[in-house]
Amino acid sequence: MILLVAMKINPGLRRRRVFSEWIVFCAFSVVLAIRAYGAPVAAPFNVLFIAVDDMNNNLGCYGHEVVQSPNIDRLAERGVRFDRAYCQFPLCSPSRTSLMTGRRPDVTQVYDLKKHFRSVMPDVVTLPQLFMKHGYYAARVGKIYHYGNPGQIGTDGLDDLPSWNERINPKGRDKAEEHLITNHTPQRGLGSSLSLLKAEGGDEEQTDGIVATETIRLIETHRNQPFFIAAGFYRPHCPYVAPKKYFDLYPMDKVHVPPGPWDYLKDVPAPALSSTKPYPWFGATLEQAREALQAYWATISFVDAQVGRLLDALDRLNLSEKTIVVFWSDHGYHVGEHGLWMKQSEFENSARVPLIIAAPGRKAKGGMSGRTVELLDLYPTLADLCGLPIPDGLDGRSLKGILDDPGAAWNKPAFTQVWRGTFPGHSVRTERYRYIEWDNGREGSQLYDYATDSEEKRNLNNDPAYAQVLLDLRGMVRSHWASEYRPARPANARNGRTNGGNP
Repeated sequence: MILLVAMKINPGLRRRRVFSEWIVFCAFSVVLAIRAYGAPVAAPFNVLFIAVDDMNNNLGCYGHEVVQSPNIDRLAERGVRFDRAYCQFPLCSPSRTSLMTGRRPDVTQVYDLKKHFRSVMPDVVTLPQLFMKHGYYAARVGKIYHYGNPGQIGTDGLDDLPSWNERINPKGRDKAEEHLITNHTPQRGLGSSLSLLKAEGGDEEQTDGIVATETIRLIETHRNQPFFIAAGFYRPHCPYVAPKKYFDLYPMDKVHVPPGPWDYLKDVPAPALSSTKPYPWFGATLEQAREALQAYWATISFVDAQVGRLLDALDRLNLSEKTIVVFWSDHGYHVGEHGLWMKQSEFENSARVPLIIAAPGRKAKGGMSGRTVELLDLYPTLADLCGLPIPDGLDGRSLKGILDDPGAAWNKPAFTQVWRGTFPGHSVRTERYRYIEWDNGREGSQLYDYATDSEEKRNLNNDPAYAQVLLDLRGMVRSHWASEYRPARPANARNGRTNGGNP
């Protein structure tokens, strides 16, 4: 207004000064607008949250020399691969509940496959719920919370309704053709068996192919709004079902189960091995175990192909630079090590998980971090990356700094627990050591030094050279579980172990 009046009084001013004063005026207006309304806000990042079921670190990007996982490897090249990432409980529902609430199992009180966390924490804000509260569209396709796999495929399973705007429960040809599956452990249900099927038909006819198809459809539909879309794949969880072409990637002469004898196990407490009964390998023969391992690897490559479809869709839709992609498994998985199979042990292969985070704008691309991180760190990390308020009470810590510098200082160990009937097993993992104790040491303990013993063949619990290490780690475990919640008996405990038959 001042400028317009001046121009009427003295037209020459317009010729001499109008341009410079107009620039000043515009700059002043911008300053006033910023003060009044705040600085312009950048467009929020999307989140593609990819979960796999029972996948261990048998992946190319983790150094496996046989398994072919080119698409997961491709994702690792876009972000940071965490080499020492651990679940909080190596069983589906407790682990997923911990991740999705950001609380440890002793807070959620979920130790089995039946209890729902809302019965204990009715008002907790889950990870996708936080995004919904801040204007995101949130949806899941497939298994994110617990499903009995394969029994509950096609249903909501033990899902959480408040977590989503939309839920999709795919069911494919693999579910319809379960009668064709070969079960090498017929005394066990399909959900906890060494069983396999070389499936007929293409990828998109299988349940996990449908997961990818439906996830892509949701991304296409909601690409013009911020989204949190979770793709929950059901494999490589048993039964190990994949189209035949994926089995062909692994000729039997390349498939070797870790052999016995396991004489070194005489030094470990009995609860350390009681997750696999009958022992070893649930009673399967060596040849049956090799066939199961071939099938397990085939399902990994099958899931990898579906992950590739998701990454291709982001590229095609020009969303890759706008979308944080997280890839995680709910826990690790034994495939013969120590004579064990599946999960629910405190050894490395059960507790360790693959974890990859590719976040646009972060400095590290294709990096590897050796920091000890936990799945419950994902909740604060994603909130931090997307500029959302991090709720009070979370037990994890944001990994944002590590995404810029994978070797950044980090002093947080990883804690994992299991149950054996009426008593727990507790462990702490640092970058060098793991210490495990059963029933606060009453049922025995274990100590491993991964700098000298990556295969966990020497229990150093009674080695005087490690007395101070043992004392320090024991103190960490007992301090961490000083106020542990202890139910009288987990709901599905049987024969000294917690296993629900459809884990």
